[in-house]
Amino acid sequence: MSRIQLALNVNDIDAAVDFYSTLFATEPAKRRPGYANFAVENPPLKLVLFENPTASGTLNHLGVERASMDEVAAQADRLEAAGLSLETEGDVVCCYARQSKHWVTGPDGQRWENYVVLADAQPELEGRRTAEEAATTSGCCATGAAIGAAIGAATGETAATAACC
Repeated sequence: MSRIQLALNVNDIDAAVDFYSTLFATEPAKRRPGYANFAVENPPLKLVLFENPTASGTLNHLGVERASMDEVAAQADRLEAAGLSLETEGDVVCCYARQSKHWVTGPDGQRWENYVVLADAQPELEGRRTAEEAATTSGCCATGAAIGAAIGAATGETAATAACC
């Protein structure tokens, strides 16, 4: 099943998790330091929360989670045939998951990703919530390229796996 993804920057991850757990009557599908995601069944929604109090706005990015690589490839073919420019990422670690994806930018600058989750990453962090843990682990789009590069340097990961968004 495909579903729309809404990725938000939040000031306080715990307060946001409490609010969205109540709003959608479900607990996070994944919880990591400074990060949570919800797999809401009705309406079909992937809600991703990034603790990012210095962000200039609440919208981080938008996306469509696909059920298979074939769906991601079909969307890429369709968008390229329509003349849109894609930024393709192969097998990357992002949002504490191995993913394959491509990005496209809307006319007003909104970043959209089409992606499939290939596997979980860093499950040992499930439930940990401290900022210190978030700063020393990889896998979260919220931190941006600069922090992702620092994470990559600390963990020995490549830039592609350290900073995906």
